[in-house]
Amino acid sequence: MTAANPAPPLPLLAALGAHFDRACDTLAQACCDGDALDPAALDREQGAQFELAWAKADLDAAAAVMATPGLSHLQQRLALAFVAEAVPRVITRLRSVCLDLGLDDTALHALAASPDLHALARDAASSQALASVGRAVFDSPEVLSFPCADQDIAMARDAFERFAVNVVAPLAQKIHEHDLTVPESLLQPMREMGAFGLSIPEAYGGSATGGARDNALMIAVTEVLSDASLAAAGSLITRPEILARALLAGGTPQQQAHWLPRIASGELLCAISITEPDYGSDVASLRLAATPAEGGWRLNGAKTWCTFAGKAHLLMVVARTHPDLRLGHKGLSVFLVEKPSSEEHAFHCASPGGGSLTGRAIPTIGYRGMHSYDLSFDDFFVPAANLIGGEAGQGKGFYFTMAGMTGGRLQTTGRACGVMRAAIKAAVAQAQNRKVFGQPLAALALTQIKMARIAASWLACRALGEAVAATPQRKTHSMEASVAKLLACRNAELVTREALQIHGAMGYAQETPVSRHFVDARVLSIFEGAEETLALKVIARSLLDGALNARKAVTA
Repeated sequence: MTAANPAPPLPLLAALGAHFDRACDTLAQACCDGDALDPAALDREQGAQFELAWAKADLDAAAAVMATPGLSHLQQRLALAFVAEAVPRVITRLRSVCLDLGLDDTALHALAASPDLHALARDAASSQALASVGRAVFDSPEVLSFPCADQDIAMARDAFERFAVNVVAPLAQKIHEHDLTVPESLLQPMREMGAFGLSIPEAYGGSATGGARDNALMIAVTEVLSDASLAAAGSLITRPEILARALLAGGTPQQQAHWLPRIASGELLCAISITEPDYGSDVASLRLAATPAEGGWRLNGAKTWCTFAGKAHLLMVVARTHPDLRLGHKGLSVFLVEKPSSEEHAFHCASPGGGSLTGRAIPTIGYRGMHSYDLSFDDFFVPAANLIGGEAGQGKGFYFTMAGMTGGRLQTTGRACGVMRAAIKAAVAQAQNRKVFGQPLAALALTQIKMARIAASWLACRALGEAVAATPQRKTHSMEASVAKLLACRNAELVTREALQIHGAMGYAQETPVSRHFVDARVLSIFEGAEETLALKVIARSLLDGALNARKAVTA
């Protein structure tokens, strides 16, 4: 076995997976009351659940990157480097769970000290091995090209990448530094290229065919757009992604026929209005009130962090149609609110049926171009036809929203990978051009080690996103998309941090693009479901439910 060709770590991953399953089963038993999970116990064991969710993310990424076909030899070495560092992280997290639950962790100690793990670490994650890989990364820019066997997807990715490089990138820094609204010079070409219809079926003017290929295309396009600018390009297709999936999940045939073609063409730019000032990711507790009125509904209350609300023509608004707060998420419905488009940082508009909507952009450290708004609805009238699902859609808004958010979270994985890719390219260029102590920064072993680690992180997150994209649309898909988002968004922070560090003081200057990548990356772990909410309420809850169901099946 040589440093260039370490043994595949599949037995290690299998052994670690068995320990993970045991931890899930034990934690599920600790959190259940009879045949169901107990909310009080879940709250008490949040620390263990959080560790379990992160262990799941690293395990899934390790498995995905090892199973990815078509990787170059250098990418295979990066994959092994990721696995070699991920396995000890997972062991540490599972040991923490064992401590919380009073479990014997002798077997985990033994795995940590196993000859197989030692050999993998020596050959793939030692300083010498990482420096060797890092040097190769500096010499091989093609390492940041993810393999794609589908020629149509590859052609679409290449077309959007040319657009991103030639049209988006020259404007990205100006939009960021001057806090501008995304201009029509970017929006119109994206309309013409079909960017807003990637998740909309062909029957409604989009390009989606209904298979896993749609997700793979969406990730590929999102990544190259986000590489050029997260806020001015990559994130533009998140909102139609979420709204289209919500409409497809719950809209009436008439609503789908009316709205989807206009969204696909980009005639209607979209924004998603879920978050409220006091509730953040706690969707079940939302309180913006929708009260019945003749011919429709009246909205009253506040929303916040509604990205692109000014420029958008159409807002997807989650509101409470049943006043009994004890119903929680079962009292929520989704409305489509039409409004005039505005490029201003503040707007006020009236509904033709009465009432008004006021918006104010929230100043942010990054993610500029689309702007996130505080919104105030004052008796704003919405026609009955704009309630998704019609009368039958009352009380089902949470489910329609989650159908949209699953796609949005997977798409956010692509956004995070795009930001990582941009930061790595910037770091490569800076390290090759910057000299310290008489030699290029890229010639230093520590820089090479950093480069290997951040390239490996990007590769693993990209592989996990692809693996989830290929997963059939089933009930567990929400959890899988959340796992991919959790890992990619945290890694985007770490990768951009290291890329900025390689730039030295200039990395902290606003005029340097890597500083934009850094502040843009920080928002990714917050929106589309904060990482704590995803870890506890989606990932861990799904894992524990699955463990309980498996136990019931065995004892039935």
